[in-house]
Amino acid sequence: MMNRSFFSALAGAALAAVPLAVSTPASAQFEGRSADDVVQVSLLEGWRTDDGRHMAAIQITMAPGWKTYWRAPGEGGIPPRLRLDPSSSVEGLQIHWPRPEVFFTNGMRSIGYRDDVILPVELSLSDDGAVEVDGRLDLGVCLDVCMPVTLDLYGLLPPEGNRDPSIAAALADRPLTRAEAGAGSATCQITPISDGLRVEAQMRVPSVGNDETVVFELSDPGIWISETSSHRDGDLVTAVADVVPPDAGPFAMDRSDLRITVLGTRMAVELQGCTG
Repeated sequence: MMNRSFFSALAGAALAAVPLAVSTPASAQFEGRSADDVVQVSLLEGWRTDDGRHMAAIQITMAPGWKTYWRAPGEGGIPPRLRLDPSSSVEGLQIHWPRPEVFFTNGMRSIGYRDDVILPVELSLSDDGAVEVDGRLDLGVCLDVCMPVTLDLYGLLPPEGNRDPSIAAALADRPLTRAEAGAGSATCQITPISDGLRVEAQMRVPSVGNDETVVFELSDPGIWISETSSHRDGDLVTAVADVVPPDAGPFAMDRSDLRITVLGTRMAVELQGCTG
């Protein structure tokens, strides 16, 4: 098997603010190019919603041919990770991930975004005025191999702001829910293996296009999940993966915690939880 612990501790979240300051480590070099040559990050400041949250977005622009990664990037990718200053007025955040692409490089599968991407970020705030945020973003940017990059992020979110059509378009490009897609609920068969569990899920999902890929996720980033093997018979999709905890032993998996995403070239569908 592949190295089950590699990248498993990195969580998928990111945040930025305006005006934006970016610093990159001097060691971040690839074929003579610095990180500044490869990736630029800016904040779309967004707007304050009716319920007091703030909808902003990170715009990541990369040099042609380069890519970065989705929250569950596969064995060949590095998920974004945010470390936010705890003294800020941000009490919580949620990224609304647009539908990613599936890449194959040197026989290894990874999942992410090519050239540029807008990641909508919804923030819960403790202050109804302008909010200063300060954090650090770790991410991987890749051509044939990956270059890890660290960006220092800080700035100010306005107390009002205007609805941004580019953020709205990124929100609209997220995976569909089960109800939106007209999909059925998922069932799971769980079998103990020597170092964890084997999970086989079945769900009725309409066609999502070519290059269909199924991804399993759990909320604990320390739990390693293999790439799925999957096949489709009409609307019935069957996917199987191994789930291995940090101590590589038997454990009880909460079926309701399993997030299943079916990715394709036309759309993606996300289902939360499965039944026995």
